[in-house]
Amino acid sequence: MASLKDKYAIVGVGHSALGKVPELSDYGLQVTAVKAALDDAGIKKTDVDAVITHSHLLGAVRVHHQNLSERLGIDTAFGVSLSAGGATSCLMVQVAAAAIEAGFCKTVLCVHGDKGATRKTVSRGEGGGEFGPEYGLFGAAGQHAFGLTRHMHEYGTTHDHMGAIAVACRKHAQLNPVAAMQTDMTLEDYHNSRWIVWPFHLFDCCLRSDGAAAVIVTSAERAKDMKQKPVHVMGMGRANNSRGYIWGDHMTELGAKESGAQALAMAGLQPKDIDTAQIYDCFTYILMATLEDYGFCKKGEGGPFVSGGRIELGGELPTNTSGGMLSECYIEGMLQIVEGVRQLRGECGPRQVKDAETAIISGNGGNAVCHSTLILRN
Repeated sequence: MASLKDKYAIVGVGHSALGKVPELSDYGLQVTAVKAALDDAGIKKTDVDAVITHSHLLGAVRVHHQNLSERLGIDTAFGVSLSAGGATSCLMVQVAAAAIEAGFCKTVLCVHGDKGATRKTVSRGEGGGEFGPEYGLFGAAGQHAFGLTRHMHEYGTTHDHMGAIAVACRKHAQLNPVAAMQTDMTLEDYHNSRWIVWPFHLFDCCLRSDGAAAVIVTSAERAKDMKQKPVHVMGMGRANNSRGYIWGDHMTELGAKESGAQALAMAGLQPKDIDTAQIYDCFTYILMATLEDYGFCKKGEGGPFVSGGRIELGGELPTNTSGGMLSECYIEGMLQIVEGVRQLRGECGPRQVKDAETAIISGNGGNAVCHSTLILRN
C-alpha cells in the first residue's frame, strides 16, 4: 500500500442541509450532497464512473449503490455498498483509491446520508453480541461506557477531561454556520447535563442528525485538471479488533493503534507533523482514546492531553474544528473528511487552522471494533 502515497486525491466535497431535514428522504439528502460535491469539483455526474455508498443504516436497501445510481441517472463501471459502521467513511476513500489503482474505474463518488433525527429507529433484529439486552445492556452508549469506565479505573481519567472535549467541540461549532449546536457550553453546563449511562453525560454523546455528505476521489494526475486544488491522500490505514470489545485491552486500545500506525508509515509522518485532526467522536471517550492510539500522547495520558485548550483552535492540535459529531452533525464520519479537505484548502474562515498542510481523519465503528484512518495533505 505504500505505493499509493499521494497517487490519489479528493477533488470535490459537499453535503446536504444538516440537522433536522424532514422534507427530504435518505436518497433526497444523498442526491443533494452529490450535486454539491460535483459542483465543488467542477465536473458532471457523467464524469463519475464509480459509486461507493455506506449502506449501514439503510436496512431495507439491499443494494444501495445501485439504487442511488439509478436516482442520479448514471451507469458505473464499479459500484459497491460497504458497511463497517462508523469506519466506513474513511474506508470508502481507501476502496476508491484501490479500485482506481486496479483499473476498475477512474473517478469515484463516495456517499453517505441518513435520517437519524426524523426517522423512527428500526430494530435490526440482531443478537446482543458479547453482552446484550438480556444482560440489561442497550445501545451504543452503554457499550462505550464500559471503555471509559475501564480507562478511568486504569489511568485516573476524569469527567473534567471528557468535559474539555465537549466544550472544545462546542466552541468550534459556534464558528461553523451549518453546525446544529450553536449555544454556549461551559464545563459547568457539561457537568449539569443529564446522565445517559454512567459515566456518560448527555454532552458526551454525539447528535442524532439528518444529513448526507459526498466525496469525489480520482488520480492525482487527473486531479490537476479539475476546478479545485487537489487534496492528496498521503496515508491510509485500517484495523479491526474483531475478537470483540471486551477481549484483552480492546476497551481502552482501539483498532486506531494499528490503523493509525499504517497511515502514518505510508505518509512518512510522525504525529508531531499533523496540523489538524478530525476524529470520529461518537462519544468524547472515543476521541480521546483515538488520539492516544495515534500516538499524540501515551496511553493513559489522553485526559490531560485534551485539557487546557490543547485540542482547541490555537492549541497544539486543533481537533474537530467543525464541531464534530458532538456539536456539528452526525453522518458517521463523512463530515470529518469534508472538514479535513476544507481545512487543507484554507476555506474555513474563522475556524481555519493557520497554515494547515496535513490532516489526520478517523473512522470508528461496530461498537469500537472497526477503525480506518486517512492522512491528507494540501
